[in-house]
Amino acid sequence: MPNEQTKQLTFGAMMIALFSILLAVSFYVPILNMITSLFIAVPIAWYSAKFNRKASILVTVVSIVMSFFIGGLLAVPFAMIHALMGFTIGDAIRTKKSKLFMLLSTAGVLLVNIVMQYVIVVLTFGINPVKELLTIATVQYDQVGAFLERFNALPKDYDQTVADTLYMFETVMPSLFIISLFGFVFILVNILLPILKRLGLDVPKFPPFSQLRFPKSVLWYYMVVLVVTLFVELEQGTFAFMVFANAALILRVLLVLQGISFVQFFILEKGWPKWTLIVAVILAIPLQSITLIIGIFDLGFNIRSYVKDKNRK
Repeated sequence: MPNEQTKQLTFGAMMIALFSILLAVSFYVPILNMITSLFIAVPIAWYSAKFNRKASILVTVVSIVMSFFIGGLLAVPFAMIHALMGFTIGDAIRTKKSKLFMLLSTAGVLLVNIVMQYVIVVLTFGINPVKELLTIATVQYDQVGAFLERFNALPKDYDQTVADTLYMFETVMPSLFIISLFGFVFILVNILLPILKRLGLDVPKFPPFSQLRFPKSVLWYYMVVLVVTLFVELEQGTFAFMVFANAALILRVLLVLQGISFVQFFILEKGWPKWTLIVAVILAIPLQSITLIIGIFDLGFNIRSYVKDKNRK
């Protein structure tokens, strides 16, 4: 028991030191910081995967506290984001959770973390980053409008179009934030897991993207949102309008991903060259309406079984 505690303390001190070094480089070394900032969570994840939760929480907290001595108050929020993500990833590895669970739990921790920091900034400093961003965008649009007007090239109803665009951007900002957050976590997890595997940890794997199948409830939710938006007049600015606008965007993204998954499944079943997978993914973005329909059919009907049976014949 004393040997185990000594090992925990020694390894914990090493991980705190490594975390602090990566954090310092990310704060003070230009260019290199773009690389090191992706790996700050590795020491905490490594420790959390090897030792119990109580010891891991202690190392995580000490690492966050140490960030104050490295970069002051500005470093603490940055350190919290990476330390808590590292703890969540490592804990999921230690408890043998699936990669999907790891992705969802890490994204959830990051979401709560950022929302709390956002609220603190608004209440403490009276600064609303979202409003500031929209103000900057409005000024930029006004400058572009003035430039176009100088050359008699200002489009008709330019001001109204800009106002509608900014309003819709503000309305769907929650869903855009959530989608971006999940995308960031997905990329980060896929960067960190190979490193943790090389460090001797048994990391989980995702099934092939071609086997992705969302629950059928996603399709039913999308149909409900579609029917409501088509047949119920939702007044702009209301809470209901914001909820349905954000739900429609998130569900649409999920169905597009489902469509891309089916296209990849179809290509692999047909035995086509691997480069066609890349071309299919690239074309799926501009042809997202068609990809969406494919995703709907993939969830609504068992067309994968039909493709398999047809291919075997």
